Amino acid sequence: MKKIQEKIGFICDMDGVIYHGNRILDGVVDFLNWMTENDKRFVFLTNSPEKTPHELSMKLERMGLSVPAKCFYTSAMATAEFLSGQNPGCTAYVIGEAALTKALYDKKIYMNDVNPEYVVVGETRTYNFEKIEKAIELVNKGAKLIGTNPDITGPTERGIMPATGSLISPIEIATGKKAYFVGKPNPLMLRHGLRMLNCHSNEIAFVGDRMDTDIIAGIESNIDTVLVLSGVTSREDIDKFPYRPKHILNSVADIIR
Repeated sequence: MKKIQEKIGFICDMDGVIYHGNRILDGVVDFLNWMTENDKRFVFLTNSPEKTPHELSMKLERMGLSVPAKCFYTSAMATAEFLSGQNPGCTAYVIGEAALTKALYDKKIYMNDVNPEYVVVGETRTYNFEKIEKAIELVNKGAKLIGTNPDITGPTERGIMPATGSLISPIEIATGKKAYFVGKPNPLMLRHGLRMLNCHSNEIAFVGDRMDTDIIAGIESNIDTVLVLSGVTSREDIDKFPYRPKHILNSVADIIR
């Protein structure tokens, strides 16, 4: 693990790497303490658009971890930044939680259920048929379909649950329009993480638990990848993909052992 330990910084996924739901994973406290004690730069990237950086900071604090809000970057923030760059001052019909709406507001993108330029979908606990109908109507009228992240499922303390990729698929099927996904494996997320750390790609390692979003994003961004088996990917799953991570570990605890 010496080569990983010598890295200046780390970009880490959260779900399946740091925690499952509200349960912190074994070895995470030691890993965070090691990064702090050794002046490692680090940022947490999450494809989940459901919480703001402040809420993520508070969530970790309730688990006994002290991580400031500035160390988080979410797919909601990346989506807002992407739309702001593409079409400043645009409007959107949003299926998602308050954190996604706030990220859009922060970039001066406002809500519109009549004639928006975009329909934006993220993970939500209030998904219903009425919202699907409205999204389909607006996309058929010309709104562009955007997904915060392509994940089909995500790990929770109750097991594997549906994520944005599953929620957006009925809209894609009904309209015949494919969504553009901003979150990983789109390299936009990792490039922003590099800017946050002020590091070159060869100076950091990217730690994730998913082959189809995390590892491919790292490979396409020319960043050394670390797959941890504490999330949705098992060792048997790895051979199903035409690419491999640089390192395969049971958990982040193995980085410092």
